[in-house]
Amino acid sequence: MPSSRRHFLQTLSGTSMLAAAGAPMSFRGFGAPAGAHPRPRDDKFDVSWADRVQGQFRAVFDSPALNEGAGFYRAMMWTNQYKDVYGTARGEMSPVLVLRHQAIPLVMTDEYWKRYKIGKSSKIKTMDGKDWVEVNPIRVSPPGMPPSFADYNLEQFLKDGGIVLGCNLAFGEVVGRVRKAEKLDAKAGRERALAMLIPGVILQPSGVFAVLRAQEAGCKYILAS
Repeated sequence: MPSSRRHFLQTLSGTSMLAAAGAPMSFRGFGAPAGAHPRPRDDKFDVSWADRVQGQFRAVFDSPALNEGAGFYRAMMWTNQYKDVYGTARGEMSPVLVLRHQAIPLVMTDEYWKRYKIGKSSKIKTMDGKDWVEVNPIRVSPPGMPPSFADYNLEQFLKDGGIVLGCNLAFGEVVGRVRKAEKLDAKAGRERALAMLIPGVILQPSGVFAVLRAQEAGCKYILAS
């Protein structure tokens, strides 16, 4: 995802994150007492996930780089190591994984990876190094994974209560790829892209929004990529 200032401003101008010209911006709730939080103005983005961050141990793993899913593996490592060291139960851990910027393909299904040749464009090879991967490398555990790492996959992470958030700004790159390949208009392209979003992943206005909201919910921060 390009990171130039011009591209960033152009991306913002195409989203609802900027108020319409002349429209007042409301900051109601930001002066609330510590521990309180403003209620969302509408349901465009699901932020109810923050209410699920209830564990005694809370952390947000900020993953802006694809890096073959390294950010995700660090989140899994944290939960498993706390279990090994302290004997923590699943409900005591609240890991939040934010996939943004170049990591956004990791929120997508195998269909997306194969259809649009994401492995080739991202230079990610199969374990034997012979071919480009055609599946999301973290969605499920690959064949031959040692038993101690069998649960290191996104679907199990979600099943165990982990929270996975995707950057809606970066998701625009996904939509653009789908639109170009399928020759679709903006609405149809987004609908098609959303159909290939991994179930359970929650899009947020941006990765920055997601990371900061997680911290407001009590998560410690770590740059995980």
